[in-house]
Amino acid sequence: MQTSTPPTLPWYRQVSRTQWKSFFAAWIGYVLDGFDFVLITLVLTEISDEFGLSTVQAASLISGAFITRWLGGAVLGAIGDRYGRKLSMVLSILLYSVGTFACGFAWNYTSLFAARLAIGMGMAGEYSASSTYVMESWPAALRNRASGFLISGFSVGSVLAAQVYDWVVPSLGWRWMFYLGLIPIAIALWMRRALPEAEEWTESVADKGAKPNPFRPLFLTRARATVNTVLVVVATVSLFLVFTPGGAGMVPVLSVIAGLTLAAFAVQLGGKRGWVLYLSMIVTLFFAFLYSWPIQALLPTYLKTELGYTTDQVTDVLYFAGFGTMVGCWVAGFLGDRIGTKKAYALTLLASLAFVYPVFAVQNNLMLLGILLFLLQATSFGISGLLPRYIGGHFPTASRGAALGFTYNVGALGGAVAPVLGAHLASGMDLGRALAVLTFAGTVIVVLLVGFDVPARLNRLTDPDAEPDHLADVTATPASDARVPVDR
Repeated sequence: MQTSTPPTLPWYRQVSRTQWKSFFAAWIGYVLDGFDFVLITLVLTEISDEFGLSTVQAASLISGAFITRWLGGAVLGAIGDRYGRKLSMVLSILLYSVGTFACGFAWNYTSLFAARLAIGMGMAGEYSASSTYVMESWPAALRNRASGFLISGFSVGSVLAAQVYDWVVPSLGWRWMFYLGLIPIAIALWMRRALPEAEEWTESVADKGAKPNPFRPLFLTRARATVNTVLVVVATVSLFLVFTPGGAGMVPVLSVIAGLTLAAFAVQLGGKRGWVLYLSMIVTLFFAFLYSWPIQALLPTYLKTELGYTTDQVTDVLYFAGFGTMVGCWVAGFLGDRIGTKKAYALTLLASLAFVYPVFAVQNNLMLLGILLFLLQATSFGISGLLPRYIGGHFPTASRGAALGFTYNVGALGGAVAPVLGAHLASGMDLGRALAVLTFAGTVIVVLLVGFDVPARLNRLTDPDAEPDHLADVTATPASDARVPVDR
């Protein structure tokens, strides 16, 4: 008797309706995240003119959101580990939306900088909560796609912000860009009100009655709790002074203090077996931000000041860049599921090096510049769509939110350093060349770290039995062999 094999399903039908609903809710959060965060880069020149800011001061407004990210990512990630991913997502979007709205009421540099601190904390929580939520909800064999598709929402938000900038700023002024950033919050909250909890978190944590406390190592004794509370203040104040004029003349010393303080937290959170993983992951992510954020942060300034582009032309160029990143995220997801996350990450970044210097060699050809930026962003920034999958695979479910939130957002300080470093380099060379140098050098370093699997290799020195990939498909069933999904 001959038996027939059930037909295989295309990948998008292997994802149930509930899983798609979960994805789109988180994706909308990323769209709003990208919209809110990119606003500052679009109106940086207008803000500088109104408040009389120097180039370095203006760049530090971008850096401001990164200063509190480490704290927001850790705290909101820990809330997600203990109480569920949904609660963490809603709290995150509330925080960064309120911070964005407050930017519109800023009366000077300091007040605007303070609002950016709130945005940074909310962004950090959004990244860790939404990414863990989606990956823990989708089939294991499709989690690179889940990661890449999710991060593409940030690019959609940035493209939307560029279009709104063209409509709003010339007639209403820069403040209205921030007022409008509050409107979409109702959409996100409505989408998330009836969502199921992440399946993997439910099975691994909630159903077992577990109450994970990733911060437990920081508060084992009263003395340790006191010391770590002081260290939180020291780290925050040090970073604030580093990226504001208040720390002038002491930046090297303050940077070392902040770095050692954050390293102390990483060592405690990682414990005897995981501290090397925490530190090496932070270093990898620091350089990932250092290569990608010079262009993200200062491209509008470069186009307006050095190339003399009009508002309409800047918007057109940002369309190319935004859509390039979006397409790159989508392609990265498919490539990661086919050849593996680390290999896809390293090879695509390597290809991006061919486009770095040509982008800044183009002067008066907007179409050529747009095409080159599309290709650069697709292969460079777009591949960062795999970062949630890459980072999350190193950590177990019970601590993934806090671990991803902390390591990613401490590493994100590379994004705070990038625009300031680019501005400083521009004092000795033109801004375009400075951005190209930073992007190229940072990319090479990340290719080596990810391509040679440095964090995992170092982790095995202290934890020889470490799980190779906590997000892998334990059934070892290829995506192409999947059958009909069960809608839950």
